[in-house]
Amino acid sequence: MSERRGIFITFEGGEGTGKSTQVRALKETLTERGYDVLATREPGGSPGAEAVRHVLLSGAAEEFGIRMEATLFAAARSDHVEEIIRPAVTNGMIVLCDRFMDSTRVYQGVTGNLEPQFVKALERIAVNGMIPDLTIVIDVPAATGLERAALRAGSEAAPDRFEKETVATHEMRRQAFLDIARAEPDRCKIVDGTRPLAEVTADILALVDLRLDQMDRFLGSARS
Repeated sequence: MSERRGIFITFEGGEGTGKSTQVRALKETLTERGYDVLATREPGGSPGAEAVRHVLLSGAAEEFGIRMEATLFAAARSDHVEEIIRPAVTNGMIVLCDRFMDSTRVYQGVTGNLEPQFVKALERIAVNGMIPDLTIVIDVPAATGLERAALRAGSEAAPDRFEKETVATHEMRRQAFLDIARAEPDRCKIVDGTRPLAEVTADILALVDLRLDQMDRFLGSARS
C-alpha cells in the first residue's frame, strides 16, 4: 500500500447492527491479503478522543444540552482525524472506522433537533476535508438492534447514553441513516444486516473490493 493513497471506509447504523463485528471481519480479510489496515472507532480512536468518549457515553455531558454534546463529539472527531485517520490514509493504509460524521448528523441532528446549519458547521470543522471514500450503512430494524445490543452487553450492564432511549427514537435514526445513504449513493451503500453473518460479511467485502478497484483505476489514469 506504500505506493498509493489509502482508503477511508466508515460503518454506520443504529445500535446493535453489527458494525464492530463487520469491522473486525473486514480487517482480518484485508490484512490476510497483504493490506495495511487500521481499525478505529468513534467517539474515540485517539487518546484525546477516548477521554471524551467516556464523558459522552456515560451521559455526563447530557445535562449541558445537545449543543454541548455535539460540540464534544466534534472536538473528539477533530483530534481523531488529525492524529490518526489522516496520517494513516496519507501513508497508504486502509482505515476502517466504526461510526463517523453521519452518526452526528443522525443522533445530534435528526433526533437531537439541532439546526442543520449548526451540524454542518461542526462537521466542516471536525472533518476538515476527510470525507469517507465509502460508507457502509448496516440496516437493521431498531427493535432487533436493541435486542442484540442488550444481549451483547449482558444482563448486568446498564444501557449507555443512547441505548436507553425509546425504540421509536432508534427507528427514527434508522430511517435517517437510510435517508443519508439514498441522498449520497456514490459514497453510501446499504447492507441488510438482518441476514446471516456470513452473508453480510460477503456483501461488505464485495462493496469494498469494488471501491478498491475503482480507486486503482482512477489512480492509474491519473499517473498515465
